[in-house]
Amino acid sequence: MRGSLQAYKQVSVNAQLASASPHRIIQMLYAGAIERLIQGKAAMEQGNIAVKCERLTKALDIVLSLRDCLSMEDGGDIAKNLDALYDFMGSEIYRANAENVTQPIDDVIGMLREIKSAWDQIPAEYHYLTETN
Repeated sequence: MRGSLQAYKQVSVNAQLASASPHRIIQMLYAGAIERLIQGKAAMEQGNIAVKCERLTKALDIVLSLRDCLSMEDGGDIAKNLDALYDFMGSEIYRANAENVTQPIDDVIGMLREIKSAWDQIPAEYHYLTETN
């Protein structure tokens, strides 16, 4: 049953990605990172090291993907600040995983929620803008 549910979720995510704007994809990445961090923290608190490592690694991968999406040439100071922030987040996720401590996870979740909140407020007319437009 669990495998079927995971397959259904994957199909649902793939369907959303196929029709998503660049803006929506970034929203999904933020939400996915937050969700994986929450799951990783819960696994840590339950002593489930394998799940903790897997979830925190996925969260780290998402943060690194967000960092890779930055356009340093076009983004100016905002891109530079986000680059440094994503670098810090990555270090904190790594530290939380290595030292088995939850505070860095809470800190990164807070930062991601704040950035996502600002991202969510971008007006709809800008959702499909890309560097090729």
